[in-house]
Amino acid sequence: MDTIENTLPSRPALPSAADPLPAAQRVAGRARLFCGKSDGRTRLQRLYQDGSAKIRLPAVEGDPLEAVLINTAGGMTGGDRLGWTIEVGAGASASVTTQACEKLYRAAADRAETSVGLRVGPGGRIAWLPQETIVFDRAAFARTLDVELGDGAEALILEATLFGRLAMGERTVQGSFHDRWRVRQGGALVHAEDFRLGPDIAATLQRRAATGGALALATVLLVSPQAEDLLEKVRAIIGDPAIGGWGGASFWSVGRSGKLLARLCAGDGYQLRKRLVLLVELLNGRAGLPKLWSL
Repeated sequence: MDTIENTLPSRPALPSAADPLPAAQRVAGRARLFCGKSDGRTRLQRLYQDGSAKIRLPAVEGDPLEAVLINTAGGMTGGDRLGWTIEVGAGASASVTTQACEKLYRAAADRAETSVGLRVGPGGRIAWLPQETIVFDRAAFARTLDVELGDGAEALILEATLFGRLAMGERTVQGSFHDRWRVRQGGALVHAEDFRLGPDIAATLQRRAATGGALALATVLLVSPQAEDLLEKVRAIIGDPAIGGWGGASFWSVGRSGKLLARLCAGDGYQLRKRLVLLVELLNGRAGLPKLWSL
């Protein structure tokens, strides 16, 4: 009689402690949006989405065009990469925000990176208004923001960061955080900054020359010929003792335009957002506050 051989696969050997860990799957996403003026209003012209980066366009009447950025991964950690590119044509206007706060989780290795490119044609306007970035303990993150403005173009740029959430009992003690901005108009550099924290984030924030222990920080930049006219109103909002927190604002002439720069600090994210809501409503003109923002 012929022998029937066992064709079932053998059980794989269990991994040993000496075996290297398998490479973790990392987030990779990139999205680009192009909009321009057509028939008297700003309209979408091209949209590209890849990986975890998505863009949604709520229905609005009139300008500006509104865009909502979504990271479907729900957060970032070491090795994750996201890229956003927004291009606004001559005379067009766009307001960009995020669906929720971006969360930066503890990194086992490498760092998370986000790159943002904003391009605005002559006479156009962009409002870059993402919700806060929440940095968890031992996160590692780097972000680059590159802005190119045509002649007469305007930009309102906001980035807010929370190093821990007091209501949740969370505090960022160790980690690495780097935020790099470059803003040019007509080819000339009008604003540049590099903000770095780490590895002892909590100790650095405690210093009086830093934030004096504040965990919530924000930078607001307005490049516009009307920026100087808004300076005193901005200072009044930042200095209002009824809101909480502290900060300052200044104005500079840059070419044929001007820039208003505000820095804000607060003990927690709620105090910070109360000020940011008032500032965005003031600085964003008729567009006002993004619909997804709330207190």
